[in-house]
Amino acid sequence: MRERSNIKHYWMMLIPGLFLLFVFNTYPLFGSIIAFQNYNPFKGMLHSKWVGLENFEFMFRLPDSRQILWNTVYIACLKIIAGIVFSLTFAILLNELRLRFFKRSIQTLVYIPHFLSWVILSGILIDLFSLEGMANKVVQWFGFQPIQFLGSNRLFPFLLVGSDVWKEFGFGAIVYLAALAGINPGLYEAAAIDGANRFQRIRYITLPGIVPTIVLLVTLSLGNILNAGFDQIFNMYNPVVYESSDIIDTYVYRAGLVSQQYSLATAVGLMKSLISFFLIVISNMLAKKFANYRIF
Repeated sequence: MRERSNIKHYWMMLIPGLFLLFVFNTYPLFGSIIAFQNYNPFKGMLHSKWVGLENFEFMFRLPDSRQILWNTVYIACLKIIAGIVFSLTFAILLNELRLRFFKRSIQTLVYIPHFLSWVILSGILIDLFSLEGMANKVVQWFGFQPIQFLGSNRLFPFLLVGSDVWKEFGFGAIVYLAALAGINPGLYEAAAIDGANRFQRIRYITLPGIVPTIVLLVTLSLGNILNAGFDQIFNMYNPVVYESSDIIDTYVYRAGLVSQQYSLATAVGLMKSLISFFLIVISNMLAKKFANYRIF
């Protein structure tokens, strides 16, 4: 009897979460039907003309569609690779520090950017990398001409990746630090007695000890390969660098809200959601196979 009462409390605790899930995630899905309509805001979803898959066919005929898909995958892959490399390297180096105060001070400093929004950070970065910014003053100090970091299609994707790494690598290292804490200290002591230096201990004990965590994070990151970072790019880019930085999310925003092509924007967003769903399923299968971990 008491067990039934506890279960009842658990179900009551779920109600607020299920309500929010329905309001913000499930109910908006009904709006996806305008991807199959020639949506007119004055007629509404019930009276707008049905056009079937016409919006999807038009989406694939757009000259910019391939470039937008390439930009999305390219920027997302660079962010994933750079994020994992820098977070892992930082976690290993931090783990080697023995001064606890120094270690915790560094951790606090690198965590701070994670808690700042891209609205604030983009303003700082635009000031730093503008033609009159500090970065170009350093470049000119060495005798070179100013560089258009924010107006170069060649440099801007790397600026996006670099700023994303700077913001997130400290926070991303938390998982690796937790994995490093799980390695048996006796292995390091035995290796030290055998004469292994720090580099050899990292190579033969640390890295093999966190390989499952690395594999798990890499496979799970495949599910986010179409999420290249709307907040960051929307706040930092400009029409000059649309060619190299316009991703699916920013295109949906411009097509849907700026150009008022609601049906086309919904079709693009729906296609992205379907592809992301299959990528998440695949990444879950890979995580199960290589790291013995599964979400569902």
